[in-house]
Amino acid sequence: MIRFPGSFFLRNLVGHRSLLFQLVRRDFEQRFVGSAAGWLWGVIHPLVLLLSWTFVFDVCLKMPLGSGELTQHYPIWLFCGFLPWLLFQETLQRSATCLVEQASLVKKTMFPSEIAPVAIFLSSLVNHFIGLVLATAGVAWWEKRFSAMIFVLPVYILLLGLFSIGIAWVVSALHVYLRDTAQVLSVLLTLWFWLTPIMISGERYPMRLRFLIAINPMAYLVKAYRERLMSYRPPDVRELAIVAAYAFVTFIIGGLFFRHLKRGFADVL
Repeated sequence: MIRFPGSFFLRNLVGHRSLLFQLVRRDFEQRFVGSAAGWLWGVIHPLVLLLSWTFVFDVCLKMPLGSGELTQHYPIWLFCGFLPWLLFQETLQRSATCLVEQASLVKKTMFPSEIAPVAIFLSSLVNHFIGLVLATAGVAWWEKRFSAMIFVLPVYILLLGLFSIGIAWVVSALHVYLRDTAQVLSVLLTLWFWLTPIMISGERYPMRLRFLIAINPMAYLVKAYRERLMSYRPPDVRELAIVAAYAFVTFIIGGLFFRHLKRGFADVL
Protein backbone atom coordinates (compact mmCIF):
# COMPACT_ATOMS: atom_id res chain seq x y z
CA MET A 1 0.00 0.00 0.00
CA ILE A 2 1.31 3.48 -0.92
CA ARG A 3 1.48 5.75 2.09
CA PHE A 4 1.55 9.52 2.05
CA PRO A 5 5.11 10.52 3.09
CA GLY A 6 3.86 13.25 5.43
CA SER A 7 1.39 11.01 7.28
CA PHE A 8 4.00 10.13 9.92
CA PHE A 9 4.40 13.78 10.91
CA LEU A 10 0.67 14.47 10.88
CA ARG A 11 -0.03 11.45 13.08
CA ASN A 12 2.76 12.49 15.41
CA LEU A 13 1.36 15.99 15.76
CA VAL A 14 -2.16 14.71 16.40
CA GLY A 15 -0.90 12.08 18.82
CA HIS A 16 0.90 14.72 20.89
CA ARG A 17 -1.76 17.43 20.68
CA SER A 18 -1.88 17.76 24.49
CA LEU A 19 1.88 18.34 24.66
CA LEU A 20 1.63 20.68 21.67
CA PHE A 21 -1.00 22.74 23.48
CA GLN A 22 1.24 22.95 26.55
CA LEU A 23 4.19 24.14 24.44
CA VAL A 24 2.06 26.78 22.72
CA ARG A 25 0.78 28.07 26.05
CA ARG A 26 4.27 28.02 27.54
CA ASP A 27 5.72 29.90 24.57
CA PHE A 28 2.98 32.53 24.72
CA GLU A 29 3.41 33.00 28.47
CA GLN A 30 7.20 33.28 28.24
CA ARG A 31 6.88 36.02 25.63
CA PHE A 32 4.16 38.13 27.24
CA VAL A 33 3.43 37.23 30.87
CA GLY A 34 5.10 39.70 33.23
CA SER A 35 5.29 42.40 30.57
CA ALA A 36 3.38 45.61 31.27
CA ALA A 37 1.91 45.73 27.75
CA GLY A 38 1.73 41.92 27.39
CA TRP A 39 0.43 40.70 24.04
CA LEU A 40 0.06 44.31 22.87
CA TRP A 41 3.77 44.30 22.02
CA GLY A 42 2.92 41.84 19.27
CA VAL A 43 0.69 44.54 17.78
CA ILE A 44 2.85 47.58 18.55
CA HIS A 45 5.94 46.22 16.78
CA PRO A 46 4.36 45.62 13.34
CA LEU A 47 2.40 48.89 13.58
CA VAL A 48 5.61 50.85 14.24
CA LEU A 49 7.23 49.13 11.24
CA LEU A 50 4.17 49.99 9.17
CA LEU A 51 4.31 53.64 10.17
CA SER A 52 8.06 53.79 9.51
CA TRP A 53 7.80 52.27 6.03
CA THR A 54 4.77 54.42 5.19
CA PHE A 55 6.70 57.54 6.18
CA VAL A 56 9.69 56.56 4.00
CA PHE A 57 7.94 55.16 0.93
CA ASP A 58 4.65 57.06 0.89
CA VAL A 59 5.41 60.41 2.53
CA CYS A 60 9.07 60.97 1.61
CA LEU A 61 9.53 59.02 -1.62
CA LYS A 62 5.87 59.24 -2.66
CA MET A 63 6.03 55.74 -4.08
CA PRO A 64 3.09 55.32 -6.49
CA LEU A 65 1.20 52.05 -6.53
CA GLY A 66 0.58 50.33 -9.84
CA SER A 67 -2.55 51.17 -11.79
CA GLY A 68 -3.76 47.61 -11.42
CA GLU A 69 -3.56 47.55 -7.62
CA LEU A 70 -6.69 47.11 -5.51
CA THR A 71 -6.23 50.43 -3.72
CA GLN A 72 -4.14 53.56 -3.88
CA HIS A 73 -4.12 53.82 -0.08
CA TYR A 74 -0.52 52.79 0.59
CA PRO A 75 -0.70 52.01 4.37
CA ILE A 76 -3.62 49.60 3.89
CA TRP A 77 -2.01 48.03 0.83
CA LEU A 78 1.27 47.60 2.72
CA PHE A 79 -0.30 46.24 5.90
CA CYS A 80 -2.39 43.60 4.11
CA GLY A 81 0.69 42.37 2.24
CA PHE A 82 2.92 42.50 5.30
CA LEU A 83 0.74 40.18 7.41
CA PRO A 84 1.66 36.81 5.81
CA TRP A 85 5.33 37.77 5.65
CA LEU A 86 5.42 38.69 9.33
CA LEU A 87 3.97 35.30 10.30
CA PHE A 88 6.39 33.50 7.98
CA GLN A 89 9.42 35.44 9.20
CA GLU A 90 8.59 35.11 12.90
CA THR A 91 8.06 31.36 12.59
CA LEU A 92 11.39 30.80 10.86
CA GLN A 93 13.52 33.13 12.97
CA ARG A 94 12.22 31.81 16.28
CA SER A 95 12.26 28.17 15.13
CA ALA A 96 15.91 28.33 14.06
CA THR A 97 17.15 28.33 17.66
CA CYS A 98 14.24 26.57 19.38
CA LEU A 99 15.90 23.14 19.65
CA VAL A 100 19.09 24.54 21.13
CA GLU A 101 17.10 26.67 23.57
CA GLN A 102 15.09 23.61 24.64
CA ALA A 103 18.03 21.22 24.69
CA SER A 104 16.99 19.70 28.03
CA LEU A 105 13.70 18.58 26.50
CA VAL A 106 15.12 17.54 23.14
CA LYS A 107 17.67 15.22 24.77
CA LYS A 108 14.85 13.21 26.30
CA THR A 109 14.31 10.24 24.03
CA MET A 110 10.51 10.38 24.31
CA PHE A 111 10.18 14.07 23.49
CA PRO A 112 8.86 14.63 19.92
CA SER A 113 11.17 17.51 19.00
CA GLU A 114 9.46 18.05 15.65
CA ILE A 115 6.53 19.73 17.41
CA ALA A 116 8.69 22.61 18.69
CA PRO A 117 8.55 24.63 15.42
CA VAL A 118 4.84 23.78 15.11
CA ALA A 119 4.22 25.24 18.58
CA ILE A 120 6.02 28.43 17.58
CA PHE A 121 3.86 28.80 14.47
CA LEU A 122 0.65 28.26 16.45
CA SER A 123 1.77 30.72 19.12
CA SER A 124 2.54 33.31 16.43
CA LEU A 125 -0.98 32.90 15.05
CA VAL A 126 -2.35 34.86 18.01
CA ASN A 127 -0.70 38.09 16.86
CA HIS A 128 -1.50 37.20 13.26
CA PHE A 129 -5.23 37.03 13.97
CA ILE A 130 -5.05 40.37 15.78
CA GLY A 131 -3.35 41.81 12.70
CA LEU A 132 -6.10 40.40 10.48
CA VAL A 133 -8.75 42.08 12.63
CA LEU A 134 -6.90 45.41 12.34
CA ALA A 135 -6.50 44.99 8.57
CA THR A 136 -10.20 44.16 8.13
CA ALA A 137 -11.18 47.18 10.21
CA GLY A 138 -8.78 49.40 8.23
CA VAL A 139 -10.20 48.25 4.88
CA ALA A 140 -13.76 48.77 6.13
CA TRP A 141 -12.92 52.26 7.41
CA TRP A 142 -10.82 53.66 4.56
CA GLU A 143 -12.05 51.63 1.60
CA LYS A 144 -15.66 51.25 2.77
CA ARG A 145 -15.44 47.62 1.81
CA PHE A 146 -15.86 44.23 3.45
CA SER A 147 -15.50 41.09 1.38
CA ALA A 148 -16.84 37.67 2.31
CA MET A 149 -13.71 36.34 0.58
CA ILE A 150 -11.92 36.94 3.87
CA PHE A 151 -13.41 33.63 5.05
CA VAL A 152 -11.22 31.86 2.47
CA LEU A 153 -8.09 33.12 4.26
CA PRO A 154 -7.88 30.09 6.62
CA VAL A 155 -7.00 27.99 3.55
CA TYR A 156 -4.05 30.27 2.83
CA ILE A 157 -3.07 30.35 6.51
CA LEU A 158 -2.98 26.54 6.51
CA LEU A 159 -0.79 26.48 3.39
CA LEU A 160 1.44 29.20 4.82
CA GLY A 161 1.74 27.11 7.98
CA LEU A 162 2.78 23.98 6.09
CA PHE A 163 5.31 25.96 4.06
CA SER A 164 6.71 27.75 7.12
CA ILE A 165 6.92 24.62 9.27
CA GLY A 166 8.65 22.68 6.47
CA ILE A 167 11.41 25.29 6.25
CA ALA A 168 11.45 25.68 10.04
CA TRP A 169 12.18 21.96 10.41
CA VAL A 170 15.16 22.31 8.07
CA VAL A 171 16.71 25.38 9.74
CA SER A 172 16.06 24.19 13.30
CA ALA A 173 17.68 20.81 12.59
CA LEU A 174 20.64 22.41 10.83
CA HIS A 175 21.17 24.87 13.68
CA VAL A 176 21.77 21.99 16.09
CA TYR A 177 24.86 21.05 14.05
CA LEU A 178 25.80 24.41 12.47
CA ARG A 179 25.29 27.29 14.89
CA ASP A 180 25.65 29.85 12.09
CA THR A 181 22.36 28.70 10.57
CA ALA A 182 20.28 31.35 12.36
CA GLN A 183 22.58 34.13 11.08
CA VAL A 184 22.51 32.79 7.52
CA LEU A 185 18.73 32.55 7.74
CA SER A 186 18.48 36.20 8.80
CA VAL A 187 20.48 37.27 5.74
CA LEU A 188 18.44 35.10 3.39
CA LEU A 189 15.15 36.38 4.81
CA THR A 190 16.26 39.97 4.24
CA LEU A 191 17.00 39.17 0.60
CA TRP A 192 13.77 37.19 0.25
CA PHE A 193 11.77 40.08 1.72
CA TRP A 194 12.94 42.54 -0.94
CA LEU A 195 12.30 40.00 -3.69
CA THR A 196 8.66 39.81 -2.56
CA PRO A 197 6.29 42.61 -3.67
CA ILE A 198 5.41 43.77 -0.17
CA MET A 199 6.78 47.31 -0.07
CA ILE A 200 6.82 47.86 -3.82
CA SER A 201 4.20 46.94 -6.39
CA GLY A 202 5.20 44.06 -8.66
CA GLU A 203 4.72 46.36 -11.65
CA ARG A 204 7.76 48.36 -10.52
CA TYR A 205 10.14 45.39 -10.66
CA PRO A 206 12.32 45.33 -13.82
CA MET A 207 10.95 42.97 -16.46
CA ARG A 208 14.12 40.86 -16.39
CA LEU A 209 13.62 40.19 -12.67
CA ARG A 210 9.91 39.46 -12.61
CA PHE A 211 10.58 35.74 -12.97
CA LEU A 212 11.73 35.92 -9.34
CA ILE A 213 8.18 36.87 -8.36
CA ALA A 214 6.76 34.06 -10.49
CA ILE A 215 8.81 31.43 -8.62
CA ASN A 216 8.35 33.02 -5.19
CA PRO A 217 5.55 31.33 -3.18
CA MET A 218 5.42 34.24 -0.74
CA ALA A 219 4.56 36.58 -3.63
CA TYR A 220 1.43 34.52 -4.31
CA LEU A 221 0.50 34.52 -0.60
CA VAL A 222 0.98 38.29 -0.32
CA LYS A 223 -1.21 38.81 -3.38
CA ALA A 224 -3.83 36.39 -2.03
CA TYR A 225 -4.02 38.21 1.31
CA ARG A 226 -4.52 41.54 -0.42
CA GLU A 227 -7.20 40.17 -2.73
CA ARG A 228 -9.10 38.39 0.04
CA LEU A 229 -9.01 41.44 2.33
CA MET A 230 -9.55 44.22 -0.23
CA SER A 231 -11.59 42.78 -3.08
CA TYR A 232 -14.48 40.50 -3.95
CA ARG A 233 -12.37 38.38 -6.30
CA PRO A 234 -12.55 34.62 -5.77
CA PRO A 235 -9.24 32.78 -5.40
CA ASP A 236 -7.28 32.15 -8.58
CA VAL A 237 -7.27 28.34 -8.91
CA ARG A 238 -3.91 28.27 -10.70
CA GLU A 239 -2.18 30.43 -8.09
CA LEU A 240 -3.78 28.49 -5.24
CA ALA A 241 -2.50 25.24 -6.79
CA ILE A 242 1.03 26.70 -7.01
CA VAL A 243 0.97 27.71 -3.35
CA ALA A 244 -0.43 24.30 -2.34
CA ALA A 245 2.31 22.51 -4.29
CA TYR A 246 5.02 24.55 -2.62
CA ALA A 247 3.43 24.05 0.80
CA PHE A 248 3.00 20.27 0.67
CA VAL A 249 6.35 19.57 -1.00
CA THR A 250 8.21 21.79 1.48
CA PHE A 251 6.35 20.24 4.42
CA ILE A 252 7.22 16.71 3.34
CA ILE A 253 10.86 17.41 2.46
CA GLY A 254 11.36 19.42 5.63
CA GLY A 255 9.84 16.65 7.73
CA LEU A 256 12.00 13.94 6.15
CA PHE A 257 15.10 16.11 6.56
CA PHE A 258 14.30 16.73 10.23
CA ARG A 259 13.59 13.06 10.87
CA HIS A 260 16.97 12.11 9.39
CA LEU A 261 18.99 14.62 11.44
CA LYS A 262 16.97 14.06 14.60
CA ARG A 263 18.88 10.86 15.35
CA GLY A 264 21.97 12.80 16.39
CA PHE A 265 20.37 15.64 18.35
CA ALA A 266 20.97 14.12 21.79
CA ASP A 267 24.68 13.56 21.07
CA VAL A 268 25.30 17.07 19.70
CA LEU A 269 23.23 18.95 22.26
